Amino acid sequence: MKLDLKMIALALVIPVAAFAQDSVSVPSGKYPNAYTSGSANVSPFTQESKRFNDWAISAGVGVPLMQSSDLTSIKGFGAGKNLFGWSAYLSVDKAITHAFGLKLQYDKGESRQGFVNTKDHVATTEGAGARTQYDAISLLGDINFSNLLRRVDNHSPFRWALHGYAGVGSLAYRAYRQDPGPVYNQSLITEVKPFKLGSLFAQAGAGLKYRATKSLDIETRMMYLVSGDDTFDGAGGATYNGKVNDNPSDNLINITLGATLNLGKHESHLFWHDPLQEIYYKLDVLADKNVDVEVCKKGDADNDGVCDDWDRQLDTPAGARVDGAGVALDTDLDGVIDLYDKCVTVPGPVENNGCPYSNANSGNTSSTVTDNTSVLQGIEFDLDSDKILPSNTPILNNAVNYINSSAGSYRVIGATDTRASEAYNQKLSERRANSVKNYLIQNGVNSDKLEAIGHGKKDLKYPECNPATKCPEWKNRANRRVYFEAK
Repeated sequence: MKLDLKMIALALVIPVAAFAQDSVSVPSGKYPNAYTSGSANVSPFTQESKRFNDWAISAGVGVPLMQSSDLTSIKGFGAGKNLFGWSAYLSVDKAITHAFGLKLQYDKGESRQGFVNTKDHVATTEGAGARTQYDAISLLGDINFSNLLRRVDNHSPFRWALHGYAGVGSLAYRAYRQDPGPVYNQSLITEVKPFKLGSLFAQAGAGLKYRATKSLDIETRMMYLVSGDDTFDGAGGATYNGKVNDNPSDNLINITLGATLNLGKHESHLFWHDPLQEIYYKLDVLADKNVDVEVCKKGDADNDGVCDDWDRQLDTPAGARVDGAGVALDTDLDGVIDLYDKCVTVPGPVENNGCPYSNANSGNTSSTVTDNTSVLQGIEFDLDSDKILPSNTPILNNAVNYINSSAGSYRVIGATDTRASEAYNQKLSERRANSVKNYLIQNGVNSDKLEAIGHGKKDLKYPECNPATKCPEWKNRANRRVYFEAK
């Protein structure tokens, strides 16, 4: 029985330990970079690219205490003796994530319980005594509560970790009993073979680990073993001291002190790795770099404060106020920019510096707008839309004043960019022209002075934008417009 379990454990430990010895390492630092910084096509969880150790071997020794049984190791209220046996364990550990892993563990030990220490080999009349020699192999889940519950604002490395363990396996044991009497007697009461249906057992517990070095952890652990067998304590179903062995399961508490050897040559083991440290590492790297942001790579040729990269008017006169696209402002839309316009808010012809002519025959200083200006500035539209944008209403309101001050009539001409078919764009341009015409009428312009016309995609402000992909979007937007033309 013992030989079989030892050979199985040894056969599992040797190949796993050999496989775990990878050779990639990284420099030490406050927050180690646990992942590769290489190609994005390489998975960070392959043997070649990982930056953490995830295999380990653990071993330890301890004291098993038979409790929740008829014959116990610790006596309460001064009855009987406190009897201590010995135990040892060996496990191969694999970290799956920073918070969960698996352990294949082999346990061996001998517990002592009852009213007499069976190792003394002397007769006694105090009561029955027993000892249980056991071997067990189990698969345990390992939860790293310290990583699982770690606060996100805790940037510091840590050296203590609380682990929780639980799992099932196969338990083999021999239970010996010494009955009270005038002569020494000790006999084998129960023997359970491994890997049988009756040998199934479970154990669970917790451990506190301390990271002594990057490769070595020290751990104190307390495990509770549930045998599922009422003869595990050696009582064997008999009656002793007025008690009948009626516990459905004799259970064991195992207190151990052990060490874990982390295999591999990386800076840290996955169980000591906080995933947030990857962020801290990158922040530290970025903090050490001077990033120079270059603005206005092509400069600002006209010195209007708008970089040439997105300046739509590269020759703005010095001192002219411009909009966000670098175009000189013309508040009254009379074709004279505000820099040269002596009547900034009242439309007037270019030859009169943007001011309307005075009517000398009327005998007063009231002004009327002549028809010397044949084309007025228009407005632009979003792609595939005939909706007037709120930003265009000031321009249209100025157009209302201009047209009402004029004796002539105007064409409201709609146009599109070169996207979509000719027939579709013709209808879209007509909708845009009618949308603007309706706005002007609703705001006081006589409908007889307006005629809505659609030119489709034949009337391009920037003819080179055919097809539209040949031009930047601001030029295509300028082609999507409605403008006014005197008849």
